[in-house]
Amino acid sequence: MQEEDVERLVQDAGIIRHRGKIQAIIGNAAAYLQMEQNGEPFADFVWSFVNHQPQVTQATTLSEIPTSTPASDALSKALKKRGFKFVGTTICYSFMQACGLVNDHVVGCCCYPGNKP
Repeated sequence: MQEEDVERLVQDAGIIRHRGKIQAIIGNAAAYLQMEQNGEPFADFVWSFVNHQPQVTQATTLSEIPTSTPASDALSKALKKRGFKFVGTTICYSFMQACGLVNDHVVGCCCYPGNKP
């Protein structure tokens, strides 16, 4: 993407128009591709922070669910080392939740492992 693409995106009311975040998306895509080209598959890299096993939180209330963990701290640091931007520990933890690396459904939820819907 070129600077004119960034300018166009900054004017797009349908997206978050923060120039730094738009530039970070472009840079993060390049960092991702560099990892893949260097023989470091992104999925293997990410899953390594949870020993390749989904982590299940034992929370009984929503207030017990963390916003970050030592694993998300480590993921954030490792991503930044590889050139990623806007990858703080909280956003990394949200990513881990969204991708199934952690399961933060409370114990009584039908989606908690072993519970039936």
